[in-house]
Amino acid sequence: MIEIGKYNELRVLSKTEAGLNLTDGDKLVILPYQYVPAGLEIGDNVSVFVYIQKDGRLTGTTQKAYAEVGDFAFLKVVSDGEDGVFMDLGIDKDVYVPSREQKRPMQKGYKYVVYVYLDENNDRLLASSKLYDFVEEEDFDFEEGDEVSLLITEETDLGFNAIINNTYIGLLYHNEVFDNIQIGEQRKGWIKKIRVEGKIDLTLQPSGYGHILDSKEMILAALKKSGGVIELGDKSSPEEIYHRFQISKSAFKKTIGSLYKERLIMLSDDSIRLLTDEEAD
Repeated sequence: MIEIGKYNELRVLSKTEAGLNLTDGDKLVILPYQYVPAGLEIGDNVSVFVYIQKDGRLTGTTQKAYAEVGDFAFLKVVSDGEDGVFMDLGIDKDVYVPSREQKRPMQKGYKYVVYVYLDENNDRLLASSKLYDFVEEEDFDFEEGDEVSLLITEETDLGFNAIINNTYIGLLYHNEVFDNIQIGEQRKGWIKKIRVEGKIDLTLQPSGYGHILDSKEMILAALKKSGGVIELGDKSSPEEIYHRFQISKSAFKKTIGSLYKERLIMLSDDSIRLLTDEEAD
């Protein structure tokens, strides 16, 4: 079965003046000659992105699309009109965003996070910036502490909303972000908390015992490299700590607390010092 708005593995059936006829054994898709890979012959298989032309023909392309149907993506508006805008999909076919599907009016030349889907009436490609209409709100396939992929969608008073694993939506609180973060950026993140009401809190730093072990090795190595003293401690700012070690202040305090209990370091408000073998004894 051919999936419109997605890549399909199809067989070359025949040649025409316009291009190659491809088939899944049932329907035909035309692949224009400008997109035919060198050496492709009748009987060969080829992967193409399939869409519908204005005349209703199924058409394929070997161009690389920025997104498929069912994807959230950061796309640029390339033209606009009274009833909607068109966004660059990376192929010769732009994706249309009707005005009714725009959370806020979109402007030519700007980029927005949208969800790509098919029009139920005619299977044409559409997109929407009303992201909450397309995210799942239950049956999460992850647990607290799991690593996930994030697509940053917008900044709010609380922090940054992000699409999780192309399926769910969660929040990165401002106090969990220590470096420059951009709308449309793809990041690796972790599930910090799944709330009773189904809200998801995110973090850009891993947590858990395994992470503490990694952080301990990193900080010990840094202490040895810096002559045994690092000017960071309990009173240091989250930004200073993240700039040096790329971990949160909470993770830093847990790590140096563990190193202190093992009598490997001495602590002060503004520094940590590596203990000598004699001091440790």
